[in-house]
Amino acid sequence: MNFDVRRVFAEKKSGFNTEAVNLLNNLKENIYLDKLNNLRILNRYDVSDIDEDDFKKSVTAVFSESNQDAVYFEEVELEGHVFAVEYLPGQYDQRADSAAQCIQIVTGKEKPPVKYARVYVIEGDLSGEDIEKVKNYCINPVDSREAELSKPLTLNEEYPMAKDVEIVDNFIGKTDDEIEEYGKIMGLAMSAEDLLFCREYFKNTEKRNPTITEIKVIDTYWSDHCRHTTFSTIIENIEFEKGKTTEEIKKTYDEYINTRKFVYAGKQKDITLMDLATIGAKELRKSGQLDDLEITDEINACSIIINVETDGKSEEWLLMFKNETHNHPTEIEPFGGAATCLGGAIRDPLSGRSYVYQAMRITGSADPRQKIEDTLMGKLPQRKITTEAAAGYSSYGNQIGLATGYVNEIYHPDYAAKRMEVGAVIAAAPRKNVKRETPVKGDVVILLGGRTGRDGLGGATGSSKEHTEESILLCGSEVQKGNAPTERKIQRLFRSKKVSSLIKKCNDFGAGGVAVAIGELADGLNINLDLVPKKYDGLDGTELAISESQERMAVVVRKEDIEIFSRYAHSENLESTVVAEVDDDRRLKMTWRGKTILDIERDFLDTNGVKQKTNAEIIAPLNIKYERSFKGNNLKDMWLENLKDLNVACQKGLVERFDSTVGAGSVLVPFGGRTQLTPSEGMCAKIPVENGITNTCSLMSYGFDPYLSKESPYHGAMYAVVHSVAKIAAMGGDYRDIRLTFQEYFEKLNKEPKRWGKPLSALLGAFRVQHALEIPAIGGKDSMSGTFKDINVPPTLISFAVAVSDVKNIISPEFKKANSNVYLLKIKKDENNIPDFEDIKIKYEAIYEAVRAGKILSAHTVGYGGIAAAVSKMTLGNEIGFKAKNMLSESEYFDASYGDIVLEADNLILESCTVIGSTVNESTISINEFCISLEEIKNTWLSPLNNIFPLRKDEKEAAENYSFNNKGTAESKVSIAKPRVFIPAFPGTNCEYDTKRAFERAGAEAEIFVFKNLSSQAVKDSIKEMNKLIRQSQIIAFPGGFSAGDEPEGSGKFIAAVFRNELLKDAVTDLLKNRDGLIIGICNGFQALIKLGLVPFGEIIDIEADYPTLTYNKIGRHVSSFVRTKVTSNLSPWLRGCEIGDIHCLPVSHGEGRFAANEKWIEELKKKGQIATQYADGCSNPNGSAEGIEGITSPDGRIFGKMAHSERLDDSLYKNIPGNKNQLIFESGVKYFK
Repeated sequence: MNFDVRRVFAEKKSGFNTEAVNLLNNLKENIYLDKLNNLRILNRYDVSDIDEDDFKKSVTAVFSESNQDAVYFEEVELEGHVFAVEYLPGQYDQRADSAAQCIQIVTGKEKPPVKYARVYVIEGDLSGEDIEKVKNYCINPVDSREAELSKPLTLNEEYPMAKDVEIVDNFIGKTDDEIEEYGKIMGLAMSAEDLLFCREYFKNTEKRNPTITEIKVIDTYWSDHCRHTTFSTIIENIEFEKGKTTEEIKKTYDEYINTRKFVYAGKQKDITLMDLATIGAKELRKSGQLDDLEITDEINACSIIINVETDGKSEEWLLMFKNETHNHPTEIEPFGGAATCLGGAIRDPLSGRSYVYQAMRITGSADPRQKIEDTLMGKLPQRKITTEAAAGYSSYGNQIGLATGYVNEIYHPDYAAKRMEVGAVIAAAPRKNVKRETPVKGDVVILLGGRTGRDGLGGATGSSKEHTEESILLCGSEVQKGNAPTERKIQRLFRSKKVSSLIKKCNDFGAGGVAVAIGELADGLNINLDLVPKKYDGLDGTELAISESQERMAVVVRKEDIEIFSRYAHSENLESTVVAEVDDDRRLKMTWRGKTILDIERDFLDTNGVKQKTNAEIIAPLNIKYERSFKGNNLKDMWLENLKDLNVACQKGLVERFDSTVGAGSVLVPFGGRTQLTPSEGMCAKIPVENGITNTCSLMSYGFDPYLSKESPYHGAMYAVVHSVAKIAAMGGDYRDIRLTFQEYFEKLNKEPKRWGKPLSALLGAFRVQHALEIPAIGGKDSMSGTFKDINVPPTLISFAVAVSDVKNIISPEFKKANSNVYLLKIKKDENNIPDFEDIKIKYEAIYEAVRAGKILSAHTVGYGGIAAAVSKMTLGNEIGFKAKNMLSESEYFDASYGDIVLEADNLILESCTVIGSTVNESTISINEFCISLEEIKNTWLSPLNNIFPLRKDEKEAAENYSFNNKGTAESKVSIAKPRVFIPAFPGTNCEYDTKRAFERAGAEAEIFVFKNLSSQAVKDSIKEMNKLIRQSQIIAFPGGFSAGDEPEGSGKFIAAVFRNELLKDAVTDLLKNRDGLIIGICNGFQALIKLGLVPFGEIIDIEADYPTLTYNKIGRHVSSFVRTKVTSNLSPWLRGCEIGDIHCLPVSHGEGRFAANEKWIEELKKKGQIATQYADGCSNPNGSAEGIEGITSPDGRIFGKMAHSERLDDSLYKNIPGNKNQLIFESGVKYFK
């Protein structure tokens, strides 16, 4: 074979070059390059170990698409300023990896080496300084670098052989000063006291010098990130500055002390932040009010026992939830940091063997509209952090198939110190599926999933430090890289009872890598690092021990279950390797190259270092409320000004990036009403039962106000909890069933008592609510390094509230009809701004009962922005106006009166409710002397963030009013009572479950087959099995997702590469030509169909330059929302259940859904009736498709490709979206064979 490196460039043709056009506009707008005339982006691929014929095949099937790309070989003449960007060595490159996987399939051989770089061509009269500005904008040195323009001679990486692990010279003989200096030189996160403690341990107990691996592992194991050392620090003395508010805080502290007496019953327990954070749950558990808490030594996530009713039968399930932060990684590498924030949050409950089905994202940023030149030295621009973090988190969630039910970004100038990136997830599993057993000697630990590289080295310790501009530049290896398709495979594997019942204990690979993930599983362990699968050679023993490479699980099974577990793993296309064995000697041991490089007593490790001690002082807050000021001098001007506040303004352009409906379980979507403009109060989804129908659902909300928290951390945390509880009540949940989890994020505290007073005060505020309302925080996450030089993040305690309910009780905030009364339910508060908790109980209970009785139509909490913001948002969803009746004072309209709720109802619910107005048919908000149109309200509310998160622009040019009435729809010559459906699942497929359920509900027998490509033999075996299954089936259903991450730059390529195999091509032809079979492809499946030629041609053919295609949405980002589609043709048997002209309201979620074709092809498709569905009225077109085309068919209609997710359907879903959501597609497909 010729091993020469071959090079190809692919550049999107004009009309398809959305990314380049958007970047050009971005650079002009943000770094003011007026003389920048044009910008081109070329994707450059270098590949070797491949012959000429295979290379030519790969160019057209993998690297480019003839109808979208211009292709150049080897060298290309480029005019202008040219530079290329590539990932740093060791960073995961999904595009290069997916290209190699696709080539493996196209050629049927082993994966070749592939390297990728993005080439930028900048045209214009630009100075050297201008070019540097562009490079600085495009290259983040934390994970990328400028690439050479010349072609390398070889792609075979020559990794230097790793050196043996060194023993730290004279460690046990070093003086105290030398030990402290050693810690600084090594960049260790542990304190000097901890390092001295290590010296004494090795000197007196082990009687030897430690290896560098032992020091690094201990540093990781004891890091604040892994062991919450700040939260576990003993607070010896607490002082309260004199003042009325501190008297209240002192009363709460005294309540805490009394609670400790009850809980610990005379036992001596240290006062710590951790104790204060957990005491509420301990109190309720001891008093018998927390019987639903799952009691286990295996702590993967918050876990409660719930009853789930399915088809009338009740079954015990575990409901798990978890919040996670990735503040430091997202600050320095926004895309990867945010992506792995979600990945890490998912893995915690996933390691508990539960299926993660919904996510929430709460972030904190300084003003993203800030000019780039005002960026702090050593920092990325706020706009870049904000937009790329959103892209990273959404990319991971969208790929793995996790519905993101709620997204909100909080703005405060102090988040310039360090960004806040928080992901919260919710998961569930039948209780009988989860086994919790203590590992015993002889059990083994299996490493499951991804391989190990240098990404994520030092992440745990890095996130535990405060930073300067110099330290940030050294953090590149600390950022993990996510691989969502691999984590999706683990989700599918662990969902199987056959697999989960084999697992005795499990831990995910997050902070600390092997050292922590495996090290925590048992008291005694022998870990063989030589067995750890590697991404590449050259890693030494220390790197293997602490690398935080993602998408890995450490699983304990019995030795006799190794073979069967590995077989199940292989069936999901996952690697599994035995890397450790459980021992009974209470020592953690690691070997590498046959030598022991770590051998430490468990008792020493479990000390978590020297017990730290400190003092705290709680300062009297200057204010107990945050008073906003307005420039306007009348109510109307203030009203509009309020809507422009960043923390009130619309974030729809941000939220639409996140798939909110995948999994077909979302009861509410982020924006509701006919216009999809009223934001939901939280998220709600059905419990993910695999079979049958359930009405049991989970609710999750959050509460936090950084402005109030900065004024008074005590009030900020107290009202964070109250607001999260109020939102559950406003969604129809019972506050008494709520369980809480907190996210704390504070400045680096050091040893300064006043700093310690902030989290202490906040946790006291949160404890007061738990104690009074008898609802516990059963979990949480702390991040205590929010400091950059002299800037600190605002005192942050986010409260996440979780409850379980029945879907029939769920309500949403958009006004439902005209002529309803609008009430204000107001919570009593005293002069110190402390709520009357008994009043809360009475009123929230009354709301719950009224919701159950069907008396409340809509509800919205009062928060930042006050009643004015709440009422404005409630009007927009269905364009129902509001007319005030009882005039409130100006301050009452804008007061952030947390706990209060605005209600829409026909009649009075509570005597204590006040009528503040009524809903009206007029599209206005009118309050005595002023009247504002809802159009002005909407435009004012939408405008502030529209340049950062542009709203989807619907195509206003009306598509031709087209219809095709076919006299005879295709009929099957065979009659089958229960047709079989073949559903292939590729790496990145995420709608396989939804598709299977849709067909089974329609009466078909559906089977999911997981394509395996870990080796060339696995590919061959998969193709043989697929051939057999297709020939046994009547229908092929290509589900949605992101096959191979929609890489290399193009959706559906991986699927198309597989189905161009001659064996499968023949099987498909046989299905269509000889057996009257049907094929459907939705979203990613549609993309695969059109790349194969199955639509519009009805057969697999080579694609030519002018053929129709699907390409990037015009807006240049992912779009998730609901659209109205119209049936325009009855040619297809898939649409037999519809009439021409029928309108359906359906979810879409895609980044490449724009149908593109020239006029000749459009006319041809119209003439033959192949345009099956269009976006209705031309104003629901989410992607800019030509003629508003949403779905097309083959010439005979038996193959149907469409973008909207008709399969995401179940009873009582999407309650805040009106319209008919059932096209009866799957029922029609089944009836075709009868």
